[in-house]
Amino acid sequence: MRILDVNREAGERTEQKITAAGGDAKAYECDVTNHATVAKTFEHLVGAGPIHILINNAGISQIANLEKTSEADFDRIFNVNVKGFYNCMHAVVPRMKAGGGGVIVNMASIAATSGLADRFAYSMSKGAVVAMTYSVAKDYIAHNIRCNCISPARVHTPFVDDFLRRSYPGKEKEMYDKLAASAPINRMARPEEVASLALFLCSDEASFLTGVDYPIDGGFFNLRG
Repeated sequence: MRILDVNREAGERTEQKITAAGGDAKAYECDVTNHATVAKTFEHLVGAGPIHILINNAGISQIANLEKTSEADFDRIFNVNVKGFYNCMHAVVPRMKAGGGGVIVNMASIAATSGLADRFAYSMSKGAVVAMTYSVAKDYIAHNIRCNCISPARVHTPFVDDFLRRSYPGKEKEMYDKLAASAPINRMARPEEVASLALFLCSDEASFLTGVDYPIDGGFFNLRG
């Protein structure tokens, strides 16, 4: 496994967790918003062997409606959540074609296809991820490249805990419980639950699956009301 992260230390921590569990991992510092940097990094990775799987997971969020979203905010979210995915797919697809195929999994969000309050730019970016997924799946199906995306509801990660500390000091538990209750299953997803779906989509057992947006939403779409 090769990990690309704009934060070298965060990437190395992930590398250490994987190797400690017996896996093979190497972290690389890479800003996915920079087209030339991504191309150079993938050129280096290919030197170590073919690339069969790409998981696009970089992402940032923002809480704001259209009027409160500045041009700088919009560009920042677009550059990471949309252009970052484009840059990585642009670098890897020709190599997958040359190698006989591959699998791409893009991380989207339920915000892509539902109306969430105060998520204007974030929803825009994740909607673009779904659209890019469908397009790549269609254009490269003949090259044995499968492309799907995963749309989680809220997932309990350190990002969520940090957001609650910054935004609701002293009310972290109250706000956590409120956010968790937005899903009919009455909790947030665990990271390993999302990872399990990604692992399945990358496996041979999912060889008939391409061009699909998979919600992992605790009943958010179909069980509310």
